[in-house]
Amino acid sequence: MKKRRNTEVFSLSFLDVICCGFGAVILFYTVISAQSSMIRTKETQDLAAQVSKIEEEVLEGARNLVRLRNTLQQTESETAAAASRATRLIEELQRKREESSIYDSDTLAKRERIEKLKADVKALEESTRRLEASAQVPTPNAERVAPARASITSRRYLTGLALRGKRVLVLVDRSASMLDEDLVNVIRLRNSPEPARQAAAKWRRAVDITNWIVAQVPQGSQFQVYAFNTRAEPLVQGTGGKWLPAGDNAQLDRVSQALDALVPQEGTSLLNAFRAIREVNPEPDQVVLITDGLPTQGATPPALTRRRARSR
Repeated sequence: MKKRRNTEVFSLSFLDVICCGFGAVILFYTVISAQSSMIRTKETQDLAAQVSKIEEEVLEGARNLVRLRNTLQQTESETAAAASRATRLIEELQRKREESSIYDSDTLAKRERIEKLKADVKALEESTRRLEASAQVPTPNAERVAPARASITSRRYLTGLALRGKRVLVLVDRSASMLDEDLVNVIRLRNSPEPARQAAAKWRRAVDITNWIVAQVPQGSQFQVYAFNTRAEPLVQGTGGKWLPAGDNAQLDRVSQALDALVPQEGTSLLNAFRAIREVNPEPDQVVLITDGLPTQGATPPALTRRRARSR
């Protein structure tokens, strides 16, 4: 009986198959690895590009943030400045409203005073016409007046005025209302040059009346002349509180020259005018007031006038 042949599991053919398969696996792994490397390289490049893009966006965002911060600071500064301007405008508007309110009330009061003054002027004109119809009163002291002043004493400005005092104080109004009877003309003349105001017809009548009254002061008496508007001052400088002799023609000429140099201006304060009565010593026993109506202010100017004076 023949001996059976031993069969080997790992024959040459099996080993070849195994090696081929293993080689195929290695080749496949090599191919797969190369493909993976290429894919990773491409992905890495894509990620790097995205990172670069993101970095650029971050830098641009940072620059934009700086610009926004600067713009915000500028806007805040402009807002603060605008708020400050708005506050000033509100305060200015409030002040203008207050001034307008004061001006409106002052204007209304002035209109009422003007109407009252017009009525008083008409009454005075009617009284003057009645008095002019009476007999002329001769001038008692015309013989003692210098020839240059004879034309003044010969005029009959006032009728029925008797100057019998030993100390006669004359208060003459030199406010702006003495420029004209009409308010519009007063405003126009008030803004005119000084020569035009000094030549105003109404003011020239007041000057002539003052000269005439001073010329009528009796012999042996004394007189003093104060001009007043918002304040009262002696007409002749350096004679405040003193009495002047009535028979001195030199003093009369000084009074006349001082009157010619006066310029009507500002408002009327009778309170300050009457204070001059206490300035002269001894006090007068007769006071002659030359004015055209009621006062327009008290001891001090109105609030609106003081505010305008301070702003100038």
